[in-house]
Amino acid sequence: MSGLSMPAEYPTLLPREPVVTAAEMRAAEAAAVAAGTSGFELMCRAGEAAAAGIAAFYGPAPVLVLAGPGNNGGDGYVVANALRQRRWPVEVAALAPPATEAAQQAAALWNAPVMDIADAEPRFVLVDALFGTGLTRGLEEPLLSQFHALARASSVVIALDLPSGAATGDGTALSPLVRADLTVTFGAMKPSHLLHPAAASCGRVVVADIGLGEIETRLFRNGAAPTAVLGADTHKYRRGHVLVVSGAMAGAAWLAACAAQRAGAGYVTLASETAMPPSSLVVQPLGAIDLARADAVVLGSGLGRDAAARTRARRVLGAGRPMVLDADIFSLFADDPASVFGLGAVMTPHEGEFARLFGDLPGSKVDRARAAAARSGNVIVLKGPDTVIAAPDGRAVINDHASARLATAGSGDVLSGMIAAHLARGEAPFDAACAAVWRHGDAALRGRDGLIAEDLVGLIR
Repeated sequence: MSGLSMPAEYPTLLPREPVVTAAEMRAAEAAAVAAGTSGFELMCRAGEAAAAGIAAFYGPAPVLVLAGPGNNGGDGYVVANALRQRRWPVEVAALAPPATEAAQQAAALWNAPVMDIADAEPRFVLVDALFGTGLTRGLEEPLLSQFHALARASSVVIALDLPSGAATGDGTALSPLVRADLTVTFGAMKPSHLLHPAAASCGRVVVADIGLGEIETRLFRNGAAPTAVLGADTHKYRRGHVLVVSGAMAGAAWLAACAAQRAGAGYVTLASETAMPPSSLVVQPLGAIDLARADAVVLGSGLGRDAAARTRARRVLGAGRPMVLDADIFSLFADDPASVFGLGAVMTPHEGEFARLFGDLPGSKVDRARAAAARSGNVIVLKGPDTVIAAPDGRAVINDHASARLATAGSGDVLSGMIAAHLARGEAPFDAACAAVWRHGDAALRGRDGLIAEDLVGLIR
């Protein structure tokens, strides 16, 4: 990149919040038990922490706790006892008697009547402690209807770990979900707190520390991008040169170029014959561009899908520059994906574009993004309301810092330009993608209904 290394004013990303699978959580709990902490002690910590969280958000009110037969139900018994000790009026309704030793010990703490769910009456607060994590099949009748009826008649719904009916690992709703106002989870967030459709039913998610320490994982929640503090001696080339290669639809490329400027690139060139850009953009024919001088390239936005576009793309792909691949690239090379693999680039497909190159990959959104990154040798930004960023080495991040206002034409071109700005100043592709995705969502969150891509550029901070 023109011989530049990452300047000191561009710090590395802030620490990210871990996201763990059900299996990783079980392993962490097993390690704690092996080290001398009983399963019942972990359950007590979880229930006490959940009760404290509930009390922090809501004043004393009548509570109905729905307890399942497993450890999630055991957490519910501890919550019920802890709220009762705070002088909240609490009732417990059980699906079945507790089936695990720890849950049986927790139920003994309650030492009060337990009704059948079929006999339960709604209260102001409903605590869902039916199933939590690890569920493999949905709720069945008559429980499903009983649960939803109680939830509809309650003013506040609180889920322990996950709304019952949500799969832990992929955001799937195994049965229709009750929308919680608050979800208290334990140890770390789980994928379904961030992946849709389950994420939409979690409400506010609070992580309660139950003493498990750091849980080993390769999946994280995206965090805020660090603020660049520009030194007094900074100049435009030190901030990076972004080249946006245009084709027939110069408007998309213009959006990417303007976004690169707003995101911090010091110098932006738009390779185009027809665009009418602002004066701060440099416009040159592609044939006149020295690709070796570009610190990062955006290829695909407004590129076109004809033979000329393919020829233009091959020339740029062979230049060996840090690169963002988007939009038309996924159609141009759907029959020859090897041409865009192994570049160390950032690819930014939405689900439809992803299917053109990686349609055979199974699993959750995280699984598919990771597999695509490993196969392609590129960082994958699989866009959506729960954008997943995956690196070839297995690291992955889920971004939930976004807005539905991003569902507008051109927003992806804006993101490509922003990623290129981060690449141009020397950031590694994975970190550049994570930072830009967060800033992109942050810009949309500052917008209003009716937001269009041109507005989004002006909201970049």
